[in-house]
Amino acid sequence: MTDKDLLDQLRIDGDPKLSSRDTADTFGWERDEAEALFAEELVELVELQKKLFADKSASLLIVLQAMDAAGKDSTIRAVMSGLNPAGVDVQPFGVPTDEERGHDYLWRIHAHAPEDGYITVFNRSHYEDVLVVRVKGFVPEKVWKKRYDHIRNFEQMLADEGTHIVKIFLNVSEDKQKERFEERLERPDKRWKFRLGDLDDRALWDDYMDAYTDAIEKTSTDDAPWYVVPADKKWARNVCIARILRHHLEAIDPKYPDPDSEIDFDDITVT
Repeated sequence: MTDKDLLDQLRIDGDPKLSSRDTADTFGWERDEAEALFAEELVELVELQKKLFADKSASLLIVLQAMDAAGKDSTIRAVMSGLNPAGVDVQPFGVPTDEERGHDYLWRIHAHAPEDGYITVFNRSHYEDVLVVRVKGFVPEKVWKKRYDHIRNFEQMLADEGTHIVKIFLNVSEDKQKERFEERLERPDKRWKFRLGDLDDRALWDDYMDAYTDAIEKTSTDDAPWYVVPADKKWARNVCIARILRHHLEAIDPKYPDPDSEIDFDDITVT
């Protein structure tokens, strides 16, 4: 499968049709093949990130959203592991603090947008304000419905100022989530990840899928596209995400700056 074919399948233009997407799709790869492809992709990503950091003419924002146990943390560990940590910022967004609640809902988000040369990953994001806020009824419908326009305008402003935006929904199945929850309960080293509220959210699965469908459909744009990545098989997921990121970094086309023209490097001796 070519890069274009894969990206065309993953990128959303209109209704994401979440219920009909195969969450265990491997795109024809066997596990060994996918792991080898992922290793090759990481080599490319490392070089592109080095250039982005040196060039400092643009930035990359990765918005990562998913249901619980879909693999947001493991995605970040896998895909970002080989990059220079000096140029990568991972920003989780949890329940707003009192100070954050005293501002508009985008206030805390904007403060963490990446500066030129950097890659920032939002582990959850401003989309919680049209997802959990909607599903749990924290604000009236007339309030959260206006936020799709706010979000599109906010992201367009970031894009206009040089931030390239990639939004990824990790599409996990209910069965796979159940399996991963059970693993968390059984393994002492994973029990810390489990909270009773996870089961409350699981009971609202259909409501969340409706909220994700609307959010993705209403905010996937040319400058801030959504990609829906099958997340039941981590090794296939990793290849998909690495290729998405490589595509967008190649679109930025970062380059190493020219060296100082006043320095004759051939005549310099380090003693």
